[in-house]
Amino acid sequence: MEGKRKQPLGIELVKKGIVTEDDIARALDYQKAEPKKKIGDILNILRVCDPYVLIDAMGEILEEKAIYLRESDIKVNIADYISVDIAKQNKAIPFEEVSGRVKVCFADTSNRRSVETVRLLLLNKGLIMDKYITFETNVDIILNSLEGNTGNIEVNSDASSFVDSVIRSAMEKRASDIHFEPMQDTLRVRYRIDGQLINAVNISKEKEAQIVGRLKAISNMHQEKQESQDGRIIMYPEYNIRVSSQRNVYGEKFVLRLLKKNADVKQIFELGFPQDATLVKRAFNKKNSITIIAAPTGEGKTTTLYSIIDYLNRPEINITTIEDPVEIRIDGLNQIEVDSRNTFAGSLRTVLRQDPDIILVGEIRDTETAEIALQAGQTGHYVLSTIHTIDSVEVITRLRKMGISNYDISSTLATTVSQRLVRKLCPECAKERDFTEEEKEIIYGIASKYGVNINLDGIKTYDAVGCKKCNNSGYYGRIGIFEVLVLDDEIRELIVNNASAMEIKKVAMNGGYKPLVVDGIKKILAGTTNLQELNNKLALY
Repeated sequence: MEGKRKQPLGIELVKKGIVTEDDIARALDYQKAEPKKKIGDILNILRVCDPYVLIDAMGEILEEKAIYLRESDIKVNIADYISVDIAKQNKAIPFEEVSGRVKVCFADTSNRRSVETVRLLLLNKGLIMDKYITFETNVDIILNSLEGNTGNIEVNSDASSFVDSVIRSAMEKRASDIHFEPMQDTLRVRYRIDGQLINAVNISKEKEAQIVGRLKAISNMHQEKQESQDGRIIMYPEYNIRVSSQRNVYGEKFVLRLLKKNADVKQIFELGFPQDATLVKRAFNKKNSITIIAAPTGEGKTTTLYSIIDYLNRPEINITTIEDPVEIRIDGLNQIEVDSRNTFAGSLRTVLRQDPDIILVGEIRDTETAEIALQAGQTGHYVLSTIHTIDSVEVITRLRKMGISNYDISSTLATTVSQRLVRKLCPECAKERDFTEEEKEIIYGIASKYGVNINLDGIKTYDAVGCKKCNNSGYYGRIGIFEVLVLDDEIRELIVNNASAMEIKKVAMNGGYKPLVVDGIKKILAGTTNLQELNNKLALY
């Protein structure tokens, strides 16, 4: 937005009395977190003064025509002048034509390339461009409302149709979550796809109240209540949709979790689990024991649990699950959902009287649940559960901190699995290339550290390019990277003797244990993902 001037825009605005030095200081602090945003846009976001006054002052300083552009100011069909893609790429909006002169608003008039691109396109149509500036936020709102920019989202419809179109569009795009986020000037809608949040649409603030009311109505939430609420949407036959609301400084934020009903449970090997059937049988087929899956939130622990259950499921086995909530409903399993009255620990006590062979406990959250789960493993049951730790060895440390004795851990814990989800390269647009020397150095360094033989000669890697199929991300779907710790007699003895996690890990590696990064490298060499994505997940460099 800022063009040529003798002094920084902020100083000029202070001189004019439009903003204060404190306002500029706040804007500069904001810019540290959002370095790509310009000061003028930040001042508008912070609402330090009337936006119409601010944009007029900026126009005077920059010696540019300026307008606080709203949808109501657009008097033409934008697509008649430039394509939606060109408008998005250059953040440019034609909004009025008078006698062959087209008024075009830019988010950044100092971007000569963008200005010249639009000018030449109009010139080819026999039209003259009149350049205006406005705030980037205003441009984004309008661009997101253009036909084709929001997919099947009905931007200009009533609240009911809008919410429905957002949900259906999210389903089509394979989103796991939908975020309705109130901002200062807009209501932002974002989808989480393959673990990444992407912007879907920005809606005018004037529509926010109706949209919030609609979300509460279909989620069976109290309309007048503005504190945190939980609800469910049941009007989509193929999905269970959990809804959570939370008040923030600009309004009420809603997050919708999309859970597909009767979803097919993936086979353990489909998840990316190491292709060793012997290992799987050894790890997941033990009575009188417990297996724990370790990973941060959102890394696919529940999916792995169900895959193991599916692997073990036979008609003669009684399997009971205790979950919060039940995310995948499967015929033949006894599935229990915990709530404020039925805790994990309380439900587990009851389940033990139901003659189970295998018990799935959704998460070990506290000492009581940990104690009962291990006791169940000691009394002839096979128990599966999850816990929040950074790797499979740290599970032992976490149980110790919960007050579980070294003896109980050693005698009952059979296997721990740590996992992460990495995005898979889109097969439609991935671009093949040779590894760089720097990439080779990183991979060979990891291989040397963990005793893995790797030869990169003749092996290619791939860049994530982006196309329509993958929403221009370059990635489509996710796959797990895993590390598996199977406790042998040597490791059990170390646990009893209170050895540290580092000591246990050293001995485990001598026995064949490999950390997450090794499985990640294997998937890079297979062309499934790339080093950039693995680094984003594990911070390798």
